[in-house]
Amino acid sequence: MRALAALLAGLAALSLLLLGAVWLLQDRLIYFPDTERPPDPAQAGLPGVAAIEVTTADGLRLLAWQAAPGHADAPVLLYLHGNGGHLGYRANRLRRFRGLGWGVVMLEWRGYGGNPGRPGEAGLALDAAAGLAAVQAMGVPAGRIVVYGESLGSGLAVRLAAEQPAAIGALVLESPYTSLLALARLHYPLLPTGLLLRDRYDSLSRIGAVTVPTLILQGGQDRLIPPAMGSALAAAAARPVEVWLAPEGGHNDLGDHGAMEAVAAFLGRVLRGD
Repeated sequence: MRALAALLAGLAALSLLLLGAVWLLQDRLIYFPDTERPPDPAQAGLPGVAAIEVTTADGLRLLAWQAAPGHADAPVLLYLHGNGGHLGYRANRLRRFRGLGWGVVMLEWRGYGGNPGRPGEAGLALDAAAGLAAVQAMGVPAGRIVVYGESLGSGLAVRLAAEQPAAIGALVLESPYTSLLALARLHYPLLPTGLLLRDRYDSLSRIGAVTVPTLILQGGQDRLIPPAMGSALAAAAARPVEVWLAPEGGHNDLGDHGAMEAVAAFLGRVLRGD
């Protein structure tokens, strides 16, 4: 009996130790920054793109890449990228936006790409708001501003659109999730994620406050974020949401399946010019 009690006590202590480690190290399971500064836009083959500095409400000075629109009526995107890499990993994406004549502010998160600070939900929300202010400083009318959230960035995009609906004209969500908690429960079913998880990115509870036209892009073969999450967001939205599905698309390759053409068609239909 004593041996059994000792074994159970040891297992309990080990479980607590493991849970403590998950609590302390969970950011390493969520954020995968490349902390090196990305190359200068010209070195990345992006003529006409400038490296600028964006200042957040808590005083951080963050890198962003900025490109002016090709013409006065073109959309300008605030691009909020996913949880891995840095801006340099999105150079081809920015090149495609430029080819379509769109303006862009592609924001680099705190703790990524040589930026100060550490990533976390509250901080990244401040970063996104600062990025929107940078687009507004370009003199872009609200009806031409598009917030585009990629994967992790979709949670920040929904939050920004819900908090400042009058400031933007449209919302695009690429491979979005309902919440980080729902994702954690899907991928780590044996952990008490509801007790452990600090950052929630609860888009499902926020999307009802989004009043601008919204497009959801999802891949039918996405093994990281199931497309059913995008469908759930669309169902919870207060306004009609367009859903575009690439049946053979995964998590990171929607552009190879026509996603940018779908975005261009959507923006051509919904953007206002005020």
